[in-house]
Amino acid sequence: MSEQIVLTGIKPTGTPHLGNYVGALKPLVEMAKTNKTFVFIADLHALNIIHDPKQIKQHTYEIAAILMALGLNLDNATLFRQSDIVQVSQLSTMLMNITPKGLMNRAHSYKAAVDKNIAAGVDTDAGINMGLYTYPILMAADILLYESDVVPVGADQKQHVEFARDIAGYFNHVYGDTFKLPEPVIGEDTGIIPGLDGRKMSKSYDNVIPLFAPASQLKKKIMRIITDSKLPSEPKNPDDSTIFQLYRHFASPDEIAALRTRFEQGGMGYGDAKQILFDKVNDVLSGPRSEYERLMSTPSEIDAILADGASRARVVAERTYNRVSRAMLG
Repeated sequence: MSEQIVLTGIKPTGTPHLGNYVGALKPLVEMAKTNKTFVFIADLHALNIIHDPKQIKQHTYEIAAILMALGLNLDNATLFRQSDIVQVSQLSTMLMNITPKGLMNRAHSYKAAVDKNIAAGVDTDAGINMGLYTYPILMAADILLYESDVVPVGADQKQHVEFARDIAGYFNHVYGDTFKLPEPVIGEDTGIIPGLDGRKMSKSYDNVIPLFAPASQLKKKIMRIITDSKLPSEPKNPDDSTIFQLYRHFASPDEIAALRTRFEQGGMGYGDAKQILFDKVNDVLSGPRSEYERLMSTPSEIDAILADGASRARVVAERTYNRVSRAMLG
């Protein structure tokens, strides 16, 4: 097993879909096979978006059950709720005292919210709570608390790791060498995972395919994928096809090559291509789907796994926080 410590968090703000699976969940499960990994369900981060505790709890169970059903190695991976580790809030409070306000002003999420308000002609801070504004500090606390070496992120999340490094640098300059500086790891380019309408698969576009949708619903969703008007006899460009772009994330290299040939040669209608996609996705996910359904029917099992993970994570969290407390408070 690698000596490096990997950390990642998943925010429980919705039911994961195929895009989440390809872009984050599948790579995470693979990485945890050979690396010591901390995986936290970021329920505290969800609070600035969702104010219904039942939703947060439900989505927390869903994410935990999905990771377990996909085969997350719980010997290498510590899976836990963010809120079960009180030290993350304590460390966040400490870090606020050395973090420049100007750094928070540059956060992408805050700037996007401000720009949206300006475009709407309302007060620049309308609807912006302090949870959103200080989000990067809590994220830095998550990243630094578990002594992580690498943090896998999408390109749009790289700033969070950069901010954590900046904040750790400020702290080390004032209080001495306390934190190591983790590195962001941008996953291999999987491209934009297309949704039903060809745009990026996103809940905001209402074009998603739920990861563990029942087979009947999965098929119905796949059959709704928008295509062009080419006839079955005409050659088609697989690289412009949502069907093919999804298929290549589930099939073997030989299967991908064979479907590419069928697209390029012609003689295959989009209905047949959608059926091929459904058969492959359903084949890959049917086993994990059954395990997911079993776990969701026994939440006590999920609670036990999360509690065990929290107890393991707390050992590291306490060590880090005690080191910070001694440095700051004597």
